[in-house]
Amino acid sequence: MKYDFDEVIDRRNTGSLKWDFYGRYFAEEEIIPMWVADMDFRSPQPVIEAVEKVARFGIYGYTEETWSYHEAVIEWLKRRHNWTIKQDWFHYSPGVVPALHWIVKRYAHPGDKVILQPPVYYPFFEAVETGGCHVVNNPLQLVDGWYKIDFNDLEEKAADKRVKMIILCSPHNPVGRVWGRDELERLGRICLDNNVLVVSDEIHADLLLNGHDHTPFASISEEFARNSITCYAPTKTFNLAGLQISNIIIPNPVLASEFKVALENNDMSRPNIFALHAAEAAYRYGDRWLDQVLAYFEENHALVKDTLGKKIPEIKVIPAEATYLAWLDCRGLGLDKEELAAFMEQKAGLGLSQGYIFGEGGEGFVRMNLGCPRSVVEEALKRIEGAVKSFCCR
Repeated sequence: MKYDFDEVIDRRNTGSLKWDFYGRYFAEEEIIPMWVADMDFRSPQPVIEAVEKVARFGIYGYTEETWSYHEAVIEWLKRRHNWTIKQDWFHYSPGVVPALHWIVKRYAHPGDKVILQPPVYYPFFEAVETGGCHVVNNPLQLVDGWYKIDFNDLEEKAADKRVKMIILCSPHNPVGRVWGRDELERLGRICLDNNVLVVSDEIHADLLLNGHDHTPFASISEEFARNSITCYAPTKTFNLAGLQISNIIIPNPVLASEFKVALENNDMSRPNIFALHAAEAAYRYGDRWLDQVLAYFEENHALVKDTLGKKIPEIKVIPAEATYLAWLDCRGLGLDKEELAAFMEQKAGLGLSQGYIFGEGGEGFVRMNLGCPRSVVEEALKRIEGAVKSFCCR
């Protein structure tokens, strides 16, 4: 089946956070919302059919994860990432972010420290702080347009006895890096040597661009697997965020038993029936849709790079190896964070995620969601070009 990602679908009046509630975050009414990281595309047809089948059945009682669902995930991870996992490693969570909150509270104590690598997905900070812990920044280094992990800094900070875990974003949101196996091995060894638990958020693992390969952290070695918790989900991959399902994969039975207690204490151990069947259909039959949407993302990213390079040199794009998120370096405009936010909203008419909310190193950047029809990306770039020309010629 050939999918049409050029179709513009009106998501207004559907309860969409991106399209119906952006007034909570942006004052301007006539903006293009390109902030929340979901897609403006329909999910794969097999997913839609699975949801319709459940709806027609008409009984929506309590649901447990099935062997059939686990089998679909196991086969997907083996097929797409060459990672073999076991059924008893699975744990349900309605989302990765809730899981991170439970993980911090369960495996660390108030006053402990957790390493983050900013600029990074901003809910990480809240998960650490609401757990009563302290954030320790291991900022990524931007060298010649390329983000790297500062391993010397990481080694120094991991040696602090109060540091109990690191939340690794792999692939990284928002900078788009796919960490290489050598980078993950070095990070994993530092954490093992210092008794630091690795919590690997791999929700963007399937959204790989231009031939890049993702290495699941826990797949590298048994000792890494036993010192890790992997957060993985179909929600970003197949645009299922509203169904609220994720897979928390924990090979270490001691860590697993602790997470199970956290789930039971929060009464969050069961998925809803629509999420379960939709996710299974996606993993079993979603390859073709995913391959097509990834090719579309690559073209959207190329359009942004080409347009900025030719028409808007004041703004540079960081090359993305994964995700449908563009990380734009706007420091050439010479604006502070408040001025940049106002410029993008009021002058360009765009609702973007401002870089400073991603922590240290994010100021002067914006994140743009390219999970939308090409005509929307073209209009956004046209608006930015006009706003920059007006600003620079004032």
